[in-house]
Amino acid sequence: MNIFQKSDALYLLAFFLILISIGTGLLLIPAAWIGPGAACDAAEGLSIMDALFIATSAICVTGLSTLNIAAFSRFGQLIILILIQIGGLGIISFTSILMTIPGHRFAISRRNTIQGFYLDGMEYNPRRIVRNIVAFTFGIEAVGALLLSLVFLSLGVEDWLFMGIFHGVSAFCNAGFSPFVSGLTEYITHIPLLLILMVLIISGGLGFIVLHDLIRVFLKKKTRLSYHSRLVLILSAGFILGGALCFFLIERNRLYSGMDTSAAIINALFQSVTTRTAGFEIVPQGRLSQPSKLLTDLLMLIGGAPGSIAGGLKVTTIFVIALVMMRKPDEYGDIKVFHHRLTTDTINKAVVYFLKAVALLLVCIAALSFTEWQSGADSEAIIFESFSAFATVGLSLGLTPDLSTAGKAVIIAVMFAGRVGLIALAFPAMGHKNYDITYPKGSILLG
Repeated sequence: MNIFQKSDALYLLAFFLILISIGTGLLLIPAAWIGPGAACDAAEGLSIMDALFIATSAICVTGLSTLNIAAFSRFGQLIILILIQIGGLGIISFTSILMTIPGHRFAISRRNTIQGFYLDGMEYNPRRIVRNIVAFTFGIEAVGALLLSLVFLSLGVEDWLFMGIFHGVSAFCNAGFSPFVSGLTEYITHIPLLLILMVLIISGGLGFIVLHDLIRVFLKKKTRLSYHSRLVLILSAGFILGGALCFFLIERNRLYSGMDTSAAIINALFQSVTTRTAGFEIVPQGRLSQPSKLLTDLLMLIGGAPGSIAGGLKVTTIFVIALVMMRKPDEYGDIKVFHHRLTTDTINKAVVYFLKAVALLLVCIAALSFTEWQSGADSEAIIFESFSAFATVGLSLGLTPDLSTAGKAVIIAVMFAGRVGLIALAFPAMGHKNYDITYPKGSILLG
């Protein structure tokens, strides 16, 4: 049997690798770079490693960058914008290609792969699923880009239309890239701009399932939200508001001391929202207190909702893991919560997904520690950067621009693993066979 017939996961990995390769090649075009930068100057051009790093970060909608995005020409920034959009729709672009691949297995295996992004009872037509998600994405991005463009126009920003479109796409795709030299730090007190960005980030992090469900309820095509949508909305609101409250209490008399109360609240809320894998900075993360940095690490790892553009472990996975820790399953291995029953299959998937993610994250921290210890990088920055790369967030304590070549390679691999690897591991194997074999019981001691 051909190896590519065994699982669509291999197609997914190849698809993203091809996109990253194409993106790297486009960024290496001399017209894309105006310099100077941290690793090269305008005369030397952009290094292959930096081009690969930024292409991977854009495709994986992470936002970490070894160079200032303002050092790229408008043509280069347009390439990065396209890569972000393709990356944000990466899984959808991939499934669209799957539908063009001939083979009798599409009717079952590949259909199940695509339907995995939706819930039972919502939609069963793969092509309609793809069309709906693309329509949601472009519709929300268009509205966001329009509003942001008007804000930038009122602020007298040069090339306000491009800046509005770029930040609209980057915010909804949870990418965190900004063409401004200083990012968004100069707009720290501009409440309308921050509110628009937060709405786009949250929309991208809720997931297409939830957005579709909300629209159907709003249009009165159904009477109530699905169990999944209600759970995602409750958990997302809890993490965002809880995080914002903690940031406000920790930093009110420190980082936010020079702001009025409303600006401090908005900044605390934005810090909580941007950790949902968006990665926009309005304050340098290095200025956060130690407790705030730790809280940022935890929120980055949690991430957004499943089926969304956001990365991280996902709020529902964390919810199931917390239930497993606090509640004992019944005799069937199920856990009852909110008048519903989480089955053994759901619990097992969450636990396995969580363990694989933690294992990958620990490997990342260990590898980055090994490559950067001679340069004097402290453990706090290494852990923060690892969490940010793995959860595809993009927030940084400033370590990324100073990474060694080996360190850049590690972060590239971690961004790829965080965006593609775990999803690929979750794909069903197309050639899997079950054998009815009963093995003897194995007894081991635990704890």
